[in-house]
Formats: sequence, structure tokens, C-alpha cells
Amino acid sequence: MPTEVALLESRALRVEQMGRVDILDKVKSLVMLPDGIHVRTEDVARYFEVSTEVVRKVTQRHREEVTENGLKLLRGSELQVFHRDMLSLWKGGVEESYPQAATQLTLYTRRTVLNVAMLLRDSDIARCVRTYLLDAEESLRAQYDTLDARVTRIESCLADVGSALQELGPVLCRMSERLDSLDRKVEVTQQLVGAMSVRLSDLSQDVVRMDARFDARMEAFAHQLKDLRRRGGRRWALRADGR
Repeated sequence: MPTEVALLESRALRVEQMGRVDILDKVKSLVMLPDGIHVRTEDVARYFEVSTEVVRKVTQRHREEVTENGLKLLRGSELQVFHRDMLSLWKGGVEESYPQAATQLTLYTRRTVLNVAMLLRDSDIARCVRTYLLDAEESLRAQYDTLDARVTRIESCLADVGSALQELGPVLCRMSERLDSLDRKVEVTQQLVGAMSVRLSDLSQDVVRMDARFDARMEAFAHQLKDLRRRGGRRWALRADGR
């Protein structure tokens, strides 16, 4: 874990912490300009409870670094446009209440203020910011270590699962072959059932035809019986007359 001195001395370590601008408001409220993005040198000095001269000296010694992290110097027309935008946002509604720079204005973003906090040695507020940064990093490292341990356990479990799947592979292969065989048998059975269904349909039609023929024959046989009875009756009548 880096120390506060290392953070003060190492630009590379400061770069790693540049995304943690939320730390500023955890230490102290940073009052922004009406655009909610920028602050002036006076505002930065008020935040760190130091003089504006101290802030200017720090930014001068590390001009390249703080410029990369949002420091901006406005002059001329650019300054006039910025003042006009700020006046349109100023809640007081009176032009004289908004402090305007005469010839130039140095602006800081939250990222720039955080950069100054990691450079400013003689400020209790800056020390608190650095402490928060280091504690937050330590917390993140602890969370990472915990997560790393959990991932390691998961990987070991997955290794066991992998070996189990390797052993299960041949069994699944045999089951697949048996299922394929059953599918083929079911298909053959379905074909046989289909053929039997067709045959039964044909037999049903044959039975219907046989019933119709049987009914016709029975009807013809009944007519024949009636004829025989009539003929028999006539013969008995003739015999009786002959007596």
C-alpha cells in the first residue's frame, strides 16, 4: 500500500487516484461556480484553508500535471464568454454580485482540486483527502483480495466439475446411443401400427361388404321359405280335395 509521502512524491501514483473526485466532498464541501464544474483559485484556497498564494505556487511548480487534470487560464474573448455564461446562471440576479476577473481567470475542475490535494503539503484538509484516498485504496485492495479468493475457489470447483464431466462423457455417449436405438424401434413400431391400421380399415370394409351380402342372402332365403310355404300349402289343399 502506498504511503502519503509516496503519493506526494510520485506522479504515477497520483495518476492512479485521479478518478476518486468523490473523496473531496467526503472531507469538506467544495463550493463550485454557477456552472457546477469550475472553481477559482480563491475557492480552492478556501477549501484547503490556505492562502491563494500557496495554491498558486503549487500549481506553478506542477503546471504541466495540473493542466493535464483540468487547470485552465482564461483571457480576452474567452474570459468574456465565460463571464456572460456565469452571469446567466448566477442566482443572485445582480451583475455586481458576481465576482469578475479583470484580465484573466484561472479555473479548476474537481479533478484539478484533487490533484492539488495530492501536492499540497501544508494543509490539514489536503492531508485528510490523501488519507481518505489511501484508506479507500486499501479497502479496494481488500475487496479485490476477497474476490480473488472467491474466484480461486470457484475455479477449483470448476476443475472438479470438469473431471466429473469427463467421466460422465462416455456414460452420456452410451445413453445417447441407446436413445437413438429406441428412436429407431419406436419409428419401426409406428410404421407397423400404421400398416395394421390400414389393414384393419380394409378388414372393416370387407366386414361391411360381407354383412351386406349376408343380409341380401338372408332376405333371398326368407323369400324362398315363403315360396316353399305357399307351395306346400297348395299341395295339401289339392290332396284334401282329392280325398
